[in-house]
Amino acid sequence: MPQRLMLLDTASLYFRAFHGIPDTIRRDDGTPVNALRGLLDMIARLVAEFRPTHLVACWDNDWRPAWRVELIPTYKEHRLSAAGPSGAEEVPAGLTAQIPLIREVLSTSGIAVVGRDGYEADDVIGTYAATAEMPADVVTGDRDLFQLIDDAREVRVLYTARGMKNLAVLDEKAVVAKYRVLPGQYADYATLRGDPSDGLPGVAGIGEKTAAALLGDYGTLQALLAAAEDPDSPVSAPVRARLSAARDYLAAAPKVVRVARDVAVPSLNDAGARLQAPAGEDRARLEALAAQWNVEGPMKRFLQALQGSGG
Repeated sequence: MPQRLMLLDTASLYFRAFHGIPDTIRRDDGTPVNALRGLLDMIARLVAEFRPTHLVACWDNDWRPAWRVELIPTYKEHRLSAAGPSGAEEVPAGLTAQIPLIREVLSTSGIAVVGRDGYEADDVIGTYAATAEMPADVVTGDRDLFQLIDDAREVRVLYTARGMKNLAVLDEKAVVAKYRVLPGQYADYATLRGDPSDGLPGVAGIGEKTAAALLGDYGTLQALLAAAEDPDSPVSAPVRARLSAARDYLAAAPKVVRVARDVAVPSLNDAGARLQAPAGEDRARLEALAAQWNVEGPMKRFLQALQGSGG
C-alpha cells in the first residue's frame, strides 16, 4: 500500500462532534459522550475512505500562544473564559469532561497524539505537512490551514466545515476557484481581510475581493507594501491610505497568521504514527471502555477501520 499521512486537527473535530451530536447518550455517571462518539466515527470514516498508512492526532498544547498574543493582543481574545482561570479557553463543561476520555482512547488504540508547548495544533500540522516524505491529508474545519495545500508535495485539506457527509477535498485548484488566491498566498490574504473568529482585525476597508485582487497584482503582502511606498506604483490612493493606517498591524500579523513549519516534533517513526490495529490487552481495554462509556457501536466501527488499514 502506498504510504499516506493523515493529520487531524483534533480539537476542530471533537468540537464539531460535540456541537453536532445530541448529548442524550451518556455514561452511567451522566457524563456526555457525544464528542467521543462523533470523533470515533469521524476517524473510522476517514481511515476507511482515504486509507492513510500513518496518522497523527495533532493537539493544542497551547491554543493561544503567548508569542502570538504579544504580536496581536486581540488574537482569540473573544474565546477566553470569563469565569475560568486566566488564559483558559471557553469550553462547555460537557466537552471538558470528555477530553480525558478522548485522550485515553487515542492512546490505548495506538494513535499518535502530538502537541508542543507554546504552539497550536496548526503548527504541529504545518511542520509534519512540510517535512513528511509522503503525501499528506490535513483534516480540519479551519480555513487557516489552506495555506498548507501544495500540489507538488501532494498535501491536501479534507475540509469538514459542511460536515463529514459533505467533506471537501481541497487542492490548489479548489482554493483558487473559491478565493482567487493560491494556497501560498492564503496567509497574506487572511492577514489583509482579517478573521473575526481569530480576533484578527484585518485592514479596514479591504475585504476578500480587494485582498484577492491586490495579491493577484502584486503576488505577496511584502511586495504590495513595497509598491504602496513607491509613489510611481499604480497602487490607488485609498489603498495606500488604508495600508498606511494599518502599518503596525501589518508588521505583526503575518507571523501570527502563518502556520509554523519548524516545530520540534518527533519523527513519524518516533511518534508511532504508523497505523496499527490494537490487539491483545489494548483491544480488550478499548472494548471494556466502550461498554463502560456507552460507545460500543462507534468503537466497533473505529476498530474495524483500523483493522482494515493494513496495520
